[in-house]
This record gives sequence, C-alpha cells and structure tokens, in this order.
Amino acid sequence: MNQLSVVRCTNMTKQIGDPKERFSKTMWASMLAPEHMQKVEDEVVERFIPAGGYVCRKGDAVEYWMGVVEGFLKMSSISPDGKTVTFSCMLAGGWFGEGSLLKTELRRYDVVALRDTRVVYMPRSTFTYLLDNSIPFNRFLLHQLNERLGMFISLVEYDRMLDPDTRVARCLAAMFNSYLNPGSSMQVQISQEEIGYISSVSRQRANQALQLLEKKKLLSVDYGGITILDLDGLRRFPEESADVSAKEPPV
Repeated sequence: MNQLSVVRCTNMTKQIGDPKERFSKTMWASMLAPEHMQKVEDEVVERFIPAGGYVCRKGDAVEYWMGVVEGFLKMSSISPDGKTVTFSCMLAGGWFGEGSLLKTELRRYDVVALRDTRVVYMPRSTFTYLLDNSIPFNRFLLHQLNERLGMFISLVEYDRMLDPDTRVARCLAAMFNSYLNPGSSMQVQISQEEIGYISSVSRQRANQALQLLEKKKLLSVDYGGITILDLDGLRRFPEESADVSAKEPPV
C-alpha cells in the first residue's frame, strides 16, 4: 500500500446539524452548567475532513481546541530525513490540542484524517471562557493532561524496551483509553500499515504481530480493520498469554 496521500482542508463553513449530537460522546459536556454548554454549542464550528486531509498542520498558529465527532485521526510529525513518527490516534469523543492552547505556542505536530472524519473546533476564546468560569471543565482538563502524559511515557517505554509483538499489542490497547477516546468502539477500521505507523514497526511486522494476537484470542483481524476481543489482555500482553499457557494441561 502506498503512503497515505494528504490534502489540505480549508473549508471553515459551519455545518448544519443537531448541536447536541456533536457532543454525545464527549465526556466533559455532561459536566458543564447549562449556560456554559449553551455557549459552547453556539460558538463551535464543525468541519468535514476527508480521508487524507489535514485537520491542522505543524507550525500553524493554535486558535482552536478540537474534538472528534466520528472518524479516525492520527497525530504525527515528519523528521528532517522524511521519517514519519506517530504520537497518538484520536477516535470518537476524543479532544486534543489543549497543551498548545495553554502554552500559546505554534503547533508542533500534524493531525491527519485516516478516515472521513467530522471534527469540532472550539475557538480559543470559548476555551478560555470555560477555564475562567467552569471548575468541572478545569478538573476534566487536569485528568486529561494526566492521562495523556501517562500515555506518552508508556509509548517511550514501549519503543525502547518492548519487542515488536508486545509493542503492537500495547499501542493498540492505548487507542482505547476510556478517558482520551471515550466514544470509541471495540471495532476500528485501520490498515496494517497504519498499525505499523502507531507501533513504529513495518507493515509486514505488524501483520505478524496481529496474527499472533489473533491466535491468542485477544483480537480478530477483519477486512480493513480489527475487533478487540480482550482489551485487558492486550494491555497485559505477553503476561496474559503466559498465564493462559500455564493453565493449559500438558499434552
């Protein structure tokens, strides 16, 4: 498979639809006071990003906090020698970019749609208003930043200390963080090449790892995607596999 082609999206048109439906999978929405949530609904902009389109670009001025209504995004950067490094994936209900907004710095990564995706953009002024006026929103952000920090620390550990099979298992499990991606389904459309990107392995090596994980009944490989069968098992792999093998009677 060729590397994902990328197009720039500049459509800033506010789409017509049920405003509440945009936040149905968003954890913090139910925490806000009614008047705060109304302000959010009035001021956000929803955009459709086609597969391969940029949601935002490295080096852009940061003016929005962004959330996924439905679809699949990849946060990544390209090194000077052309190597793509994937930091994270965002699924339905996930919001990102709060760190760059809080630091008022230029964006340090690209976000690309791996599937056709609906994205909600919250203006900086709305984000700042919630920071100044909503204790529940501040509490949510503290938890989100803590979860994201823990995820990135784990990814460094996976890259430096784990074998490729375990790295694929743990990176897949990290996609289903209930705080960072609260609306994600256990079935996700993702190619083996994309799994290789998020796990820092080749497509061929990702394929081998998926075959092993499927044999261990931790996931099933579907046409164009995967279904997670045992999320806790993926998080514990290979310890879980060793425990299962130990319980099997000798031949």
